[in-house]
Amino acid sequence: MHTRTHAHTRTHTRTHAHTRTHAHTHAQTRTHAHTHTRTHTRARTHTRAHTHTRTHAHAHTHTRTHTHTHTHTHTYMHTCCHLHYFVYSCLLYLSIPIYSNFFIKLQKCMYDFNI
Repeated sequence: MHTRTHAHTRTHTRTHAHTRTHAHTHAQTRTHAHTHTRTHTRARTHTRAHTHTRTHAHAHTHTRTHTHTHTHTHTYMHTCCHLHYFVYSCLLYLSIPIYSNFFIKLQKCMYDFNI
């Protein structure tokens, strides 16, 4: 009688992580701050086991892990009209009398900026 047995196992794991962060700021009448953070983590594990003895038994194990993290932060600061418009809306909402001079300025400002 003749029996032959051989088993081989292969395992390999690959992990890589990279992080990118970039921030840029523009100073004019507007201020923009952008922060982007990207993290990638990938882990792969392969395990293969073969056993041969006249009958065949195969075991395959595959593990794959993906992790993605995205963080976006946006900060916008608008001066002049939007601020005035916001103040005007608040005052109107609170029913506080508005001086005509301010109203005329606001109207001109809104006209200039096509609001």
